[in-house]
Amino acid sequence: MIEVNKQGEVWVFAEQHGGKLEEVPVELMSKGRELADTLKVPLAAVLLGSRVADLCERLGHYGADKVYLAEHPLLEHYQTSSYAKVIDGLIQKHKPQIMLYGASPCGRDLAPRIASAMKAGLTADCTDLQIGKHEIKKTGEVYDNLLFQIRPAFGGNIIATIINYDRWPQMATVREGVMPMPTPNVSKKAQVVKETVHLSQDDLAIEILAEHRQQRKVNLKASRIIVAGGAGVGSKDNFKLIWDLAHCLGAAPGATRAAIDLGFIDRDHQIGQTGTTVRPILYVAAGISGAIQHQAGMGDSQKIIAINNDPDAPIFNIAHYKIVGDLTQVIPMMIKAIKEKV
Repeated sequence: MIEVNKQGEVWVFAEQHGGKLEEVPVELMSKGRELADTLKVPLAAVLLGSRVADLCERLGHYGADKVYLAEHPLLEHYQTSSYAKVIDGLIQKHKPQIMLYGASPCGRDLAPRIASAMKAGLTADCTDLQIGKHEIKKTGEVYDNLLFQIRPAFGGNIIATIINYDRWPQMATVREGVMPMPTPNVSKKAQVVKETVHLSQDDLAIEILAEHRQQRKVNLKASRIIVAGGAGVGSKDNFKLIWDLAHCLGAAPGATRAAIDLGFIDRDHQIGQTGTTVRPILYVAAGISGAIQHQAGMGDSQKIIAINNDPDAPIFNIAHYKIVGDLTQVIPMMIKAIKEKV
C-alpha cells in the first residue's frame, strides 16, 4: 500500500466580505474538522483581507487549530488575481494536502485559478467529502488517505466519487448548506500565523472604489418551515397560494427551478441542486413532482408534506405525509383549518 503524505494540513478558505465572515466557510469547518481528525493533522483556516484579524478568534471557536492571516490594504476587496497570488504563495510555503472552498460566487471564481496555478485537480459543487483508499488496477498500487470528493453528476441522476491521487493539494468547492453548522466552542483558541503579503497595484486587474452587496430576499437555510411550489402550481397567480400558506405558517416561500424559470417567483427562493440546500423541520411541497435535482436540496427535511394530483409523483417516495389532490383546493382548506386552530 502506498500511503499518501499524512503531514499536510487540511485548509478551509475563510471567505469574508467587509469584515464579516460568510456562512459557508463556517459550515466547512465542521467537515474540515472531521477530515483533519481522520488524517490526524491540524485544521487551518486561510483568512485574507484588510483589518480582519478579529475574525481569527471566531474561526478558532469553530474548530480551527491555526489561522493563516494575510492582511493588506489591497486585499480589502476580493479580486481573483490578488487573492490567488497570495494563496498560491501560502500553498507553496506550507504544502497542505487538502484545501476546501465554499461553492459561492467567490469560491467558484477563486478555486479554479488556484488549481490551475498549482496544476492540481478540483472538484466543483461537492455535497460530501470522505477519506478513503483507492487501488490503481493497472499497477496494483493502493493509495490510502485520499480525499473522496462526492457530488451529483449527469443532471443529478448519479452520485459520482472523484479522487486525485497524484496532484496536490486535493481541492474541492462545497455546496452551501450541505454541511451542518458546527457548535462553537468559545474555549478553543487558534494559533494565528501572520503572513507577510507582497502586493502592488500591478497585481490588481481593476481598482475597486466601493463594494455593495445585494442581500438575499429570503434566508432559506435559516427557515424552520418552508412552503415550496413547483411547475405544477400552474401560474404566477396560483403561486399566491404558496405565499398565503407560508404566511399562515410563519414559513419561508420556496420554489423549484422549473417554477422560477416559468417566472412564478424570483431566483432567491430556489431550492435544489442548483439552488439552496435546506433542512427545515417542516417542508410543504406543492405541485412539485420531486425530480432528483430538487430532492438533493430538501431531502433531509425532518417532515415533508407533499401535495400533488399525480399519485405516482416521485416526491411521494420521500414524503412523510401525502395528499393526492388539486392544490388549488387543498391549500385553501389547509389555510382555513390552520386559522381555525389559532
